[in-house]
Amino acid sequence: MAHLDTREKLAILADAAKYDASCASSGTSKRSSVGGKGIGSTEGMGICHSYAPDGRCISLLKILLTNSCIFDCHYCINRRSSNVRRARFTVDEVVRLTLAFYKRNYIEGLFLSSGIIGTSDYTMEALVRVARTLRLEHDFRGYIHLKSIPDAAPELLEEAGLYADRLSINIELPTEAGLTRLAPEKDGGRIRGAMSGLKLAIDDNKDARKHYRSAPKFAPAGQSTQMIVGADNADDSAIVATASGLYDRFGMRRVYYSAFSPIPDASAVLPLVSPPLLREHRLYQADWLMRFYGFRVSEVQEATDDGHLPLDIDPKTAWALKHRGQFPVDINRAPREMLLRVPGLGVKSVNAVLRVRRQRRMDLADLGRLTRGIEKLRPFVIASDWRPTALADRGDMRATLVKPAIAQLELFG
Repeated sequence: MAHLDTREKLAILADAAKYDASCASSGTSKRSSVGGKGIGSTEGMGICHSYAPDGRCISLLKILLTNSCIFDCHYCINRRSSNVRRARFTVDEVVRLTLAFYKRNYIEGLFLSSGIIGTSDYTMEALVRVARTLRLEHDFRGYIHLKSIPDAAPELLEEAGLYADRLSINIELPTEAGLTRLAPEKDGGRIRGAMSGLKLAIDDNKDARKHYRSAPKFAPAGQSTQMIVGADNADDSAIVATASGLYDRFGMRRVYYSAFSPIPDASAVLPLVSPPLLREHRLYQADWLMRFYGFRVSEVQEATDDGHLPLDIDPKTAWALKHRGQFPVDINRAPREMLLRVPGLGVKSVNAVLRVRRQRRMDLADLGRLTRGIEKLRPFVIASDWRPTALADRGDMRATLVKPAIAQLELFG
């Protein structure tokens, strides 16, 4: 590895980290340096790098400790056999960069991952030293997200949780067969075992803090994971089933989906083209249905066509069209659970409907004032002045709900 200065390393290792999507900072405890104590905070805004699930703009220094790796996962740009320029930060360099970027108001936290160098324990220990140095030596109170290494010793993962707000372990691929085929050096059982260990530590810490105020916090923002979409043959039905299992078994705060992107000198077993980015978007919408709208995984799977979510309409609309017998829904009488299944009605809109209808009966205009657009809702709702008799019986309803594709016009055409 050629000698590189810090600027050159930053260019290489920040670019290498762009494939990791799981870097939202919501859900952690609030800390600040108001009053002259410490450096940094988990609040406020700087230059935006990503959006948290609650809509806040967050700015994170998102880098790898190194893009060298002893593993040779087919889908990874940083795999052992990849022909890419390599670089490696020292622990002190990452600490200095984080503090320097924060003091210039560029960031509000650190997202740190790494390729595996030497051994899993050696790499994880270096990641932990970064977080420990920032917290204990510099009293850094900003957000820290560490990408954990499942093969590392449990005591290293436990120490990481004392300094990091969030820990994440990538599930990598939706199915065990896909992992065996594309990342044979990784073990799905060990990955899930590490996730289970983190969940147990997080739950134990929550219980301890109920009884002892002095108990240190452990990963207060929980754990997250990420899976690659489109690198193997797993369909959307399998992906949402895997995600549902991760939420139920390991208490994940987020499951992130990353559309596979063709990489230089790719293995012959990989697809030649990436999946449409809209597929990734539909998976996030399906994920939202399971987390916030009360949909069971089997119901989300019912919205698929031959295992894949349709790209021309969102999953909730696809489900509604396959369950026409449950619609239209009376907005003045239906329970909250059914209102949440109406296409075009979000959680905030449903809560507003429930508040308003306690005072008076709602008409279609009232509903229009609570939502972004009424056209999508009309076939699925009944109001005091509206009953969609003709719309509900249309055989081409799906065609009326699909937005026409927008073509880019030529400036000098």
